[in-house]
Amino acid sequence: MEHLTILYRGPLASCDYDCPYCPFAKRRDSREQLRADRAALERFTKWVTAQDHRVSVLFTPWGEGLVRSWYRRALVELSHLPHIERVAIQTNLSHRVSWTSDADRTRLALWATYHPGQVAYDRFLAKCRDLDARGVRFSVGIVGLPEHLDDARRLRADLPAGTYLWVNAAEGHRYSDAEADSWTAIDPLFPVSRRPHASRGLPCRTGDTVVSVDGDGTVRRCHFVPTVLGNLYDDSFRNALAPRSCPLDTCDCHIGYVHLEPLGLYDTFAGGILERIPALLAHS
Repeated sequence: MEHLTILYRGPLASCDYDCPYCPFAKRRDSREQLRADRAALERFTKWVTAQDHRVSVLFTPWGEGLVRSWYRRALVELSHLPHIERVAIQTNLSHRVSWTSDADRTRLALWATYHPGQVAYDRFLAKCRDLDARGVRFSVGIVGLPEHLDDARRLRADLPAGTYLWVNAAEGHRYSDAEADSWTAIDPLFPVSRRPHASRGLPCRTGDTVVSVDGDGTVRRCHFVPTVLGNLYDDSFRNALAPRSCPLDTCDCHIGYVHLEPLGLYDTFAGGILERIPALLAHS
């Protein structure tokens, strides 16, 4: 194995936001649940540290990870490992960003989402400008709901030059061509997100060079296919890794369809696949 990309999602579910469009069920984690999440993450970090091949990691927590010290610490520690190609996390940027100064910013990246109604616009924009000043790689996104259009246009105008602003098609929303054109003017790649991708039978990198791992170390090909490939910690997953096609009719999430080979998105996002930064901006 030369390079393995891991999407890690532990048991953390608590979030400081309560977005009405979020598909994830939020809850307040108990102290016991938080301790379990911390232990799981520390176990995972230890495993990654011990590997002798290249590894990239995207943390995709149900809740908000960066408000927890153990996620910040894991990102910093992993960023300094020579065999780590990229370590990134999905975040709402509600926490301070000064911790990023302790990381190797050639390997660290953030996938940030702006949620209107959950945070003051100026506060979110200030975080983005702070990250830019610190030299941190990051993309910014927004859900493409009609009521978010003006916010998205404002954000596109105010973000630091060279920052990619992506737009996720709202789940269940059908876009007219005129609506789609408005969002495409903000994010030229919005057409990729506009409709679910027919995926059954198409070759996909998940289950071969990309896997999903949960807090217990259970390995699946991706977050959306429940079939278990094995466990990370007893190495039973390795024999199951192989090129394979998608078993689902459609794939409608970026962290899934970016790995569908016929879409060619590894070229589109070359150098910035996990943090969702297109190739034209990935090295800026």
